This record gives sequence, C-alpha cells and structure tokens, in this order.
Amino acid sequence: MQPANATYLKRFIQWAWMGWEQWFDRFGRARSLYSGHYGICKMFVIKYHGPSIACQDGTLIRTGDWIGELHLDNRFILDMLRTHDANQVALRVARLTRSSMRQISEEVKNLPQLRHVKALQGITLLHRGITHGLGFETHPLKQGTFRSLTTSYLRLLLTVFHPRNGARIGPHAEKLIPLRLIMTRAALIERFSPAPKTA
Repeated sequence: MQPANATYLKRFIQWAWMGWEQWFDRFGRARSLYSGHYGICKMFVIKYHGPSIACQDGTLIRTGDWIGELHLDNRFILDMLRTHDANQVALRVARLTRSSMRQISEEVKNLPQLRHVKALQGITLLHRGITHGLGFETHPLKQGTFRSLTTSYLRLLLTVFHPRNGARIGPHAEKLIPLRLIMTRAALIERFSPAPKTA
C-alpha cells in the first residue's frame, strides 16, 4: 500500500499533466490546417518537416507535404487506468483506435479540407501494441535533439499514466525508443474503408 503523500503527489502530477494536455490541444488546433476528434484519437493536419520518408507503397513524404498528426486522448486513457487493469486498457485502446481509424478514413476520402493529406503520422513508444493489426509502418527517428526530447517526454508520460511503470522503465529504458508510425493515404483508405455491400 502506498503512503498517502505518494498518492497525492501522483494525483497532482496527473492533474498538472492534464493541464499541459489541454494547452497542447489548443496549440495543436491553432497551428493546424484542420483538426478533428475521432473517438480516442485526435488529428491535426500540419505540414511535415523532416527527412524524406519512403513508404512501402511507393509514397514519398517530403518536407512541406500535408500529413495528419495523430494523438491519443490521454485524459480518456488516464480515466480508464484508474478503474481497469493496464492489460485491459491496452486491449480496449487497440479496439478504440481501430474504430477511430475508420472514422478518419471516411473523412480523408470525403472532406475537401483533407484532399491534400498524404499520410498519417504518430510518434510513440508503444508501437508494438498499436501497429499490430492496424497496418502502420514503423520508421526510426533520426538521432538528435528531437529524438532525445521525444524519448524523455514519452517515458515520463508512461510513468504519469501508470505509476507502476516507473519501476519497470529503469532496467529497460534503452529499449523504450520512440518510432515514427506512418500510414499513407492509400493504405488508410484500403484498410479501413467499409467493405462494399453485395446484392
């Protein structure tokens, strides 16, 4: 059983983190051409900046191309972690993410504002759970300041959302390296469009 002071500290950290998330959400909307909330996922349409990315289907993503930047709804995940086991939450997040991808696929196909979106992008430590069955490609982040800051940020996020992970991160920290997840427009539509109805 944890001391009361430790519990209060964790709650305070989580509360502070949610305040940061709200600010980041407003900032994301302000800097994006288009933004949307799709179940457990948020998407901000921004211009890509970084090294060119050659995707498996031949799509080449270059600096200046429009992409949909994906973020999970961390407030929702935190609420689930307060009442459910972490493994149950992981399974539910995977199901909800699949549902979100179907919604995003429909909007990418039909909204004029999204006609220039070339691919979806997310950056996460939890790529094994998210990529399984969803069709994302994984691409390494280039060594440098951005990768170092992103790694620290995401490791802290794991600790904040599930404090027991703090003890687990230390011995395996070198394995917790963020990857860039990519799904091209064509792959998104092919994988998540509804199957055509048969007569």
